[in-house]
Amino acid sequence: MHRRIFLAGLTMLVGLCDSAGAFAADAPELKCPVSGHAASKEHVAQHNGGGVYFCSDRCAKAFAARPDEFAAKANLQLVQSGQFKLVKCPLEGYTLNPITAMEVGGVKVLFCCKGCKNEVRLAKTEDERITLVFNDKAFKKGFEKSPAEPKK
Repeated sequence: MHRRIFLAGLTMLVGLCDSAGAFAADAPELKCPVSGHAASKEHVAQHNGGGVYFCSDRCAKAFAARPDEFAAKANLQLVQSGQFKLVKCPLEGYTLNPITAMEVGGVKVLFCCKGCKNEVRLAKTEDERITLVFNDKAFKKGFEKSPAEPKK
């Protein structure tokens, strides 16, 4: 059963795999949202309409048991893998302002205003910044699924 779920999730990923099912050469190195180790194409689960990669079945099971605990890093991976893109301020849901750009978790993020940017910038750790920008509530406000690329 778990294998079918993993395989179904694998087929839904956008732009991350080549036609042979391997990681695309231009895809960023993805980290397991549970352990932080390198993710594997063999361990994937669905989250927020996309596929999230893990380093092992053990981490995939930990995520399934406690998705809220790992949601921000899973959502970050959905953006890093190109499955989702930023379309609105993740804090307020308003139009993006280009002068507010900053990097969070290796991803360029924009906000609606300097106030939102400063809220994230002033967080004490990178993990706190990732949680502010990529928690499920912020993810639903600011990100949308990237369009599927046409098949060649």
